[in-house]
Amino acid sequence: MTAAVNTRPELPAPDLGEGRGRFTRARVEELLIRNSMVLVLLLVIFYFSYESARFATLDNFRTIMIAAAPFALVALGQTLVILTGGIDLSVGSVIAVSAMTGASVVVGHPERLWLAVAAAVGVGILCGLINGLIVSRLGVAPFVATLGMLTAASGFAYVIGDGAPINGLPDEYGKIANTEILGLQAPVVVMILGFVILAAVMKRTSFGLRIYAVGGNRTAAEVAGVKTRRILTSVYVLSGALAGLSGVILSSRVISGPPNLGAGYELDAIAAVVIGGASLMGGRGTVWGTLLGLLLIQTLNNGLDLLVVPAYWQAVISGVLIVTAVAVDVWATCRRTA
Repeated sequence: MTAAVNTRPELPAPDLGEGRGRFTRARVEELLIRNSMVLVLLLVIFYFSYESARFATLDNFRTIMIAAAPFALVALGQTLVILTGGIDLSVGSVIAVSAMTGASVVVGHPERLWLAVAAAVGVGILCGLINGLIVSRLGVAPFVATLGMLTAASGFAYVIGDGAPINGLPDEYGKIANTEILGLQAPVVVMILGFVILAAVMKRTSFGLRIYAVGGNRTAAEVAGVKTRRILTSVYVLSGALAGLSGVILSSRVISGPPNLGAGYELDAIAAVVIGGASLMGGRGTVWGTLLGLLLIQTLNNGLDLLVVPAYWQAVISGVLIVTAVAVDVWATCRRTA
């Protein structure tokens, strides 16, 4: 009997080293894509540190953090709204009307400092509640609802001060933004606590999971038993409350109540959230991503100021950065899902 002949060609033995190499390259590419904004931030820091000796100093770092604090509160609120697939264009005007309300109360009652703070935050909550009810109950598009609030709140801010800033605030009111806690100014401490608390809420509570669910697929969330109207209303209320608190901090910093306070903050907040990787369609994004976008914007603005770059060029650079961030995020998403 003759032995059977194996006519199948022998396969080459696998090169385990090469396989590991391919895996490593793919893994490195994935990490670079996922952390592209981190790399951009590091490059920005290295560039400004090289160009300006004043940039990489502790005092300048404190300056960046102090400038970022009121802006961060607005960005946190905007993060919640965008995660549900909405947008809040009114936060800049809510800052103004809240600051004017707090300034008006404290001027009339200098001894009731915390009443002024409560009134300012309360106005922010009221504005957010109106936004949330219009969006969730009446079904008005968030863009339209919050655009209307932007105009109305801005008008009310001027009404409160009869078209002029409210001055003569007591020194105690100015201490709100200038008091130090453990070597850090109070607004910076509030900012840090805000990020830590909200990150924990979004990751470890049912409320955070419901926000993601509503933004990912509202119909499916309703079928699963999520009270989507309540979730939508709550995120706008929180956004308004944080904008009101930001108005207190900003007015305390200048010890005045300008009716145009907070102008443009809504666009900067949206930019921070988008640069941080959140999707404007909702359902995707993180609080830590917003922090990254916030630091990138504030670091860029600070560095350009130190290099005495004209304001109009700063606007151009910021615009290019936003578009680039969104383009990179879309490309990375398509690459991961391909």
